[in-house]
Amino acid sequence: MNDSALRIVTYNVRYFGHMLRGLASTVGPKRRVAAALASLDPLPDVVCLQEVETSSLRSTIAHRPKQPGETQLAAFMGRMEEIFSVQARDMPYEAFYFRAHHYKLGEVSLYTTGLAVLVNTRTIEVDTHNVDAPQHITHHHVQRLKDRKQSRICAHMRLRRRSDGRAFHIFNTHLSLPTPFAREFWATKDKMGCGVNQLHEARKLAEFMRAHSGDEPFIVCGDFNSPPSSPVFRYLTGDACLTCAQAAVGQIDPGMSRGFPTAGFMHMRMHLDHVFSSPGVRWLDTEETRPFGDITSRFHGLSDHMPIIARFTLDGAPGMAAPPVG
Repeated sequence: MNDSALRIVTYNVRYFGHMLRGLASTVGPKRRVAAALASLDPLPDVVCLQEVETSSLRSTIAHRPKQPGETQLAAFMGRMEEIFSVQARDMPYEAFYFRAHHYKLGEVSLYTTGLAVLVNTRTIEVDTHNVDAPQHITHHHVQRLKDRKQSRICAHMRLRRRSDGRAFHIFNTHLSLPTPFAREFWATKDKMGCGVNQLHEARKLAEFMRAHSGDEPFIVCGDFNSPPSSPVFRYLTGDACLTCAQAAVGQIDPGMSRGFPTAGFMHMRMHLDHVFSSPGVRWLDTEETRPFGDITSRFHGLSDHMPIIARFTLDGAPGMAAPPVG
């Protein structure tokens, strides 16, 4: 085992409401997701989550908060504490929440959206983050629908490896679905990752990462709603000079869009989740990353997505080259 290696997980948890088709959050999925993460060996150093609520009708109607104002992330971290306590282990994670969108009907909060990052404080030290002002990357193809469209953001943290103080950056994001209001949407059979709005968001993402990482190595992960070989994937691994972790270790063929599904809807299987990196990050393995539908995975049935679990080390290479603007 490489003593300098770090482990990262990216996981769309579907608001911890998969048992109820995402309509409401329940305590069971929180506890099972917590147990699955806690059972990983070695424990992840960074866990990036997508589709995490603050507090709303959807997040509380089937799971009443223990305390007034308790957020969904706080409730989940309570389950993490519970799991580690039962196992007589110290719970090492500190959680950070990045708000994205808030849907209200009058004074009633219907549902909220956001991202979360869990940091293993035994191995990682937090330097800076943008919790108070996550970067907005949403592209509004139809301006009059701007207020109705779900906001897309990028969470950013600058971290340090405790073993040697080496700094690196984590970016966590969730890109939009392709807009049906563009002509290109109806002109192509494969929609995911082909949306003009998705490409705009990918460019905004790349510009933001370049501006905030400097020459330091970074990782960007999340739900990109884009399979390998799609225009968004090709932009990120081409013009933006990023390396796909799964491709780097030989787990996927980046030219095949359906070779390794990470998400499922009814009978559809899609590869939508990714972990990318700049130069300066070397990928070692993606052990315990399983395709959607693999019943041997400890994460099977917990969400409509499967996590990507990858191990990496930091090398001495410079940061990523500047992507073209436009």
